Amino acid sequence: MLLGIDLGGTKIEGIVLKSKENPIEIIRHRVDTEEEKGYSHVISNIKLLVDYIEEKINYSFNKLGIGTPGTIDPKTGLLKNSNSQCLNEMPIKKDLSNILNKTILIQNDANCFALAETKLGSVKEKYPNAKNVFGIIIGTGVGGGLIINGKTVYGSQGIGGEWGHTVVTDNGDECYCGKRGCVESVISGRALQIYYHKISGKKLKFEEIYANKDNDSHAKETFKRLITHFGKGLSNVVNIIDPEVIVLGGGLSNVDELYSEGYNELKKYVFNPTFNTPILKPKLGDSAGVYGAALL
Repeated sequence: MLLGIDLGGTKIEGIVLKSKENPIEIIRHRVDTEEEKGYSHVISNIKLLVDYIEEKINYSFNKLGIGTPGTIDPKTGLLKNSNSQCLNEMPIKKDLSNILNKTILIQNDANCFALAETKLGSVKEKYPNAKNVFGIIIGTGVGGGLIINGKTVYGSQGIGGEWGHTVVTDNGDECYCGKRGCVESVISGRALQIYYHKISGKKLKFEEIYANKDNDSHAKETFKRLITHFGKGLSNVVNIIDPEVIVLGGGLSNVDELYSEGYNELKKYVFNPTFNTPILKPKLGDSAGVYGAALL
């Protein structure tokens, strides 16, 4: 059996799959992250979750996979680049291994998403022989995961696939990464809300902006910003890795125009006369992260 943990900003989810070949769900359980109570409390909540699962199925695992916001720095062993601030600069892999007495396999949440959709989700369903897959999470933030020959590309610094922090425009807000105008600071749900507020003076959630794009000029401009810079940003990825399949996840993956207007915008910037790489909707929804963690 495979045990996976998806560590999110608001919830920690655990799942047990029967096997890699037969990924039937044995048990699934969630607890609150409660990150506002600090790093040690989050670690304790992960232990509570694992203990609960093992007790329920009467089985003790010797290893588990975990997906996290941010990534482990290969040189220091500390977590970095997490939007859950209490986790940054902490030895989470070492601490979890000690408190759980297990081998910990850890990747960022975008890598776990990409792995799950490739092995179990929409990529497997429609393009089962694809060797080179790029998975995108576009929601509150923007992340990416690269799969080559069925394995995640971690990279020498643990930042493989992080297209969200490539710069697409000089006209952008400063990001927590220290740059201005990177993909995440331009087309994430949060960034689009900030942009709409700046040009309209009104605060709306992205879902409301999207719903009003046909009768609100500011919403229309904000939506156009999403489409334009989605195409520009993703073209940088395509021009470097030339994936066979791209799969979207996160809240903005529900924006149908990304697969049509966004796709046409992408084609403008790809370094080739033609472009026919498919962009797929996700199949696993918010389960992708925890499935991917188990597959680690």
